Amino acid sequence: MSASPSGTGGAVRARVPVRRGLSRPRGGSRTSNRAPRPYRGSSSTPWLYLAPALVVLGGLLVYPVYQLGLISFLEYTQAQVSGGEPTTFQGFGNYAELFGDGEFWRVLLATVVFAAACVVSTLAVGCALAVLLTRVRAVPRLALMLAGLGAWATPAVTGSTVWLLLFDPDFGPVNRMLGLGDHSWTYGRYSAFLLVLLEVVWCSFPFVMVTVYAGIRAVPAEVLEAAALDGASQWRIWRSVLAPMLRPILVVVTIQSVIWDFKVFTQIYVMTNGGGIAGQNLVLNVYAYQKAFASSQYSLGSAIGVVMLLILLAVTLVYLRLLRRQGEEL
Repeated sequence: MSASPSGTGGAVRARVPVRRGLSRPRGGSRTSNRAPRPYRGSSSTPWLYLAPALVVLGGLLVYPVYQLGLISFLEYTQAQVSGGEPTTFQGFGNYAELFGDGEFWRVLLATVVFAAACVVSTLAVGCALAVLLTRVRAVPRLALMLAGLGAWATPAVTGSTVWLLLFDPDFGPVNRMLGLGDHSWTYGRYSAFLLVLLEVVWCSFPFVMVTVYAGIRAVPAEVLEAAALDGASQWRIWRSVLAPMLRPILVVVTIQSVIWDFKVFTQIYVMTNGGGIAGQNLVLNVYAYQKAFASSQYSLGSAIGVVMLLILLAVTLVYLRLLRRQGEEL
């Protein structure tokens, strides 16, 4: 007979392998290696934080837009305002009258062309100066930023008046420097629009410049150095490197510029004396003001305001959709 290997009556005890590095806690309980689950609040929690802002926006935006749309469907003139005649519901009669007026379509076309020129010019000047800020030293950079912020902080009425004095046909220094004599910039339709465009760009480019400059400073320097070492020009660096990386910022400044320039009022009204000779420099905002307050046709003025709102919403949504498609393709 063979001897028992353990010497305990032939019973063989199996040895259970013990894993090193793991110990069972006292008391028989087991610990879990899973990370604690993050706390997930109720789905209504974000709305509670947004509630104060939504209440303010509701009072400052939703209610006026509602009143604007309501008046556009009524017959609301000076007679109704004074209480001499009752207010009547017109349906889409005001819009039919507006769309049947040839002057409305002429003003709409002028507004679209003028706003597009202002947006393109503002973006071009602002982006170019933003790139320039990254190339100059601290003192010129500070001087340029202070000058830009000063133009941005200038009230529209003050800025428009200053530009009129600069281009005055009798005492303006611009005509003397250019040798134009007593040339009147506000007499011709296109020269008046050009003068207003220059003033709009002057007071709008600082926003684009500062915003794009902040975005450029956030781009890693190694990326720009690699592009320069590959022999890319400054224009190629901007088009192929900076512009794609700054796309979210460019979206914001473009939409802001479209909204601001499409509803320009003060510059046109002040610099062209209410829309120019025979209304040759009218834009939709000034046209709505004339209809509502000069002619006391408040319902037509409200209808023009609703049309402007819808146009701005459509342009913004289309622009965002195009940018989203471009981002998906990239």
